Amino acid sequence: MAETKTQYAGKAEGDMESTLAMTTTSCRGDLADLPGGLDESVLTEVKELKQGLKQRHIQMIALAGTIGTGLFLGSGRAIAHAGPLGAFLGYAIIGMAAASVVLAVGEMGTLVPLSGGIVRYSEYFVDPALAFANGWNEVYGYLVSIPSELVAVAVLVEFWTTSVSNAVWITIFGLLMLGTAFLFVRVYGEIEFFFSTLKILLIIGVNIMALVITCGGGPSGESIGFRYWKHPGPFVQYLGISGSLGRFLGFWTVMSNALYAFSGIENITLPAAETQNPRQAIPKATKRIFWRILIFYIISIFMVGLVVSSDDPRLLTGSANAARSPFVIAAKDAGIKVVPSIINAVVLTSAWSSGNANILGGPRILFALAKHGHAPAFFTRLNRFGVPYIAISLFGIFMCLGYMSLSSGASTAFTWLQDLVSVSTLVNWMTICITYLRFYYACKAQNIDRHTKLPWAAPFQPYSTWASLGMFIIIYLTGGYKTFMRGRWDTETFISSYLNLPVVIVLYFAYKYIKGTKLVPLAESPIRGFILLAEANPEPVPKPKRGIQKFNILWG
Repeated sequence: MAETKTQYAGKAEGDMESTLAMTTTSCRGDLADLPGGLDESVLTEVKELKQGLKQRHIQMIALAGTIGTGLFLGSGRAIAHAGPLGAFLGYAIIGMAAASVVLAVGEMGTLVPLSGGIVRYSEYFVDPALAFANGWNEVYGYLVSIPSELVAVAVLVEFWTTSVSNAVWITIFGLLMLGTAFLFVRVYGEIEFFFSTLKILLIIGVNIMALVITCGGGPSGESIGFRYWKHPGPFVQYLGISGSLGRFLGFWTVMSNALYAFSGIENITLPAAETQNPRQAIPKATKRIFWRILIFYIISIFMVGLVVSSDDPRLLTGSANAARSPFVIAAKDAGIKVVPSIINAVVLTSAWSSGNANILGGPRILFALAKHGHAPAFFTRLNRFGVPYIAISLFGIFMCLGYMSLSSGASTAFTWLQDLVSVSTLVNWMTICITYLRFYYACKAQNIDRHTKLPWAAPFQPYSTWASLGMFIIIYLTGGYKTFMRGRWDTETFISSYLNLPVVIVLYFAYKYIKGTKLVPLAESPIRGFILLAEANPEPVPKPKRGIQKFNILWG
């Protein structure tokens, strides 16, 4: 390794492809005996895929990529179920757990900048069987989530017109998503950059509006202050249960719901092989996770609790568009007329953005599975733009599930599919925590100092990951608690709450039995091989900010 480091020390500004080629020749012998399947494909994947995502794309996607209906619309339901303080605490606690997941995946993604995210990390650091099981769990989630976003877009368009069939909007936006996916990944990056900017501006705007309304600066001139925290109160008696138990159940329900509002927050490393200078871009995006959660989620939930009463029936009975948004309700009550259409328009772009993100992430996971032989090899085929077009085509076919929402009977079946997907985020986060802990203790077993040897080491480890894993297990076990209460049994809720993890476990052990895989021993985890690759392929030193660039706090 010392010879390799000396050989490549001066190539920071050199050509990446030539460096990779030299590394393939020089390092193949060093990597040949490493477990976990390290081979030449690891060294050449960056050459196969187009590095079209720049640092500003990754930064903005990380800042606002997951902001959508869960915040703009779902926050109202959180207030109705738990009250302003209960919703604030629920989102804050889950936000910190989500931040821990991002820190863990960011550290592994910086060392292993390959497409597929956790599918690749679990393959190398835990067990190929886990990569197979959780990988197909994620593929299923994306196959159903993409048509779900199309249905959401169609419903949001209904806010302005109901004369056109939803099938038309599903078709139009579906084709737009596919068109974006088949082109250069740079196109996706620019679209997401634009959408993220809109979402950030909207969040800043509605929070300022909420502050003005609270202080009595709205057209009505009425000052609200903390009125709704006093009456009906900071907590809600959930399910009509009085006392501390009812208040706790409301808070706990928001904990479960908030987890899904943060879903997708871990996907910043999915297109790592298509990102320019990923070992710089990923850490910078990851380190801003706390500010992102604080500013965009926690403060927003706090402001919502100030301007809307938790017993307002519109929070639960409105349509699934801007009419249900607590910010719209507050604006209407204050006499502000233009806000509903603005919010609906940005929420529409958010749903569209989420669909774009899913059709970026899903095929990359399928691509990663195929790279390791867990899916047919033809899913690794790339078009002339360097994107996995066959994998994208599969997800395009499954967009047709969105048409099921047009029929009442098929809509019920589609709802079941969606409900089964919802807990897959929780299972995926548990997988990330388990994989990172194996990675962390493998570093310990091999006497690797994370802070000096790795390209970037996440803070608060392993304590935050252990705490998050424990919380996720408890949330999973109690996710369907209402079905165990007297007179509240619901088969659909029980199945959707608990089926996902047993299916993943069955896939895991079935693959182990058929393929004979074993846990990668801590002492043999291929961490040193990836460190060698990082040292042999240094990235250009970033230029210091100058002039007005120094005031840019959103991206590097």
